[in-house]
Amino acid sequence: MKVLIGITTRNRASLLHKAIQSALDQDYPDKEIAVFNDASTDETWKLSEKFPQVRWIHAERPQGYMPARNRLMMNTEADFYFSLDDDAWFVKGDEISLGIRLLTGHPRVGAVAYDILSADRPNPGRRTDPHPTHIFIGCGHLLRLSAVREAGYYTLSPGSYGSEEKDLCVRLLDRGHEVMFLPGAHVWHDKSPVARDLPAQHQSGVCNDLVFAFRRCPYPMVLWLLPAKMLSHLRFSITHNLIIPGVKGLAMFVRAIPSLGGSREPVSRKVFVEILRRSRERT
Repeated sequence: MKVLIGITTRNRASLLHKAIQSALDQDYPDKEIAVFNDASTDETWKLSEKFPQVRWIHAERPQGYMPARNRLMMNTEADFYFSLDDDAWFVKGDEISLGIRLLTGHPRVGAVAYDILSADRPNPGRRTDPHPTHIFIGCGHLLRLSAVREAGYYTLSPGSYGSEEKDLCVRLLDRGHEVMFLPGAHVWHDKSPVARDLPAQHQSGVCNDLVFAFRRCPYPMVLWLLPAKMLSHLRFSITHNLIIPGVKGLAMFVRAIPSLGGSREPVSRKVFVEILRRSRERT
């Protein structure tokens, strides 16, 4: 069964080659690597000459990483999709084989979350049995494409960043697909500062988290959960000296409400409560 390893990139040529090479070095034989170059203005184009065995898609204007991921998933005949960030790479070389073994052995698993390492979490963990989780981390995750098609791919939000993985996971669970975590199957995330505007990310993250609650939280839970989330984001913004982007994120959500009505598709109360329970267990 074939896997497409998709990498979306913008202006990270200095790290992108590591992501590509680690994908090529994976021991799973039936794989294709595709890079979506999101209108980069650096020397990313030179890497397409260095890696001719990779399928390259060059956008003339920036699309954003969510539309890019959706485009890669929609235009492949592969059975599975591994999403790898341009500043992330595999650690050992067998991570995809482990994930696909889990997916092929358990047909109702729709997504596999990987064990992400970074400078603030550098020590590899022991490989143990997979277990259910509430979310995968975007920089490295494996999806069963038939389940993602059923769920409707990634849903775009007003902000450019935040909550997209949580939103897809809850829709997968609502359709009977499990989300599993693979302890010890590591992806390194370098967390490059290139194109990372932390206040802008916080503003977008606040807005998109509220959009997630508005879209997926069932009635009448949404009546108390949404105000509670607003207060929680305000407290966090004040505590972490992010009050201006936090307030801007709240305002962005309020302005978006009139356009969100048609996108409200709440999941079942059982699934939403289960997601909250799992998230509390991980924190």
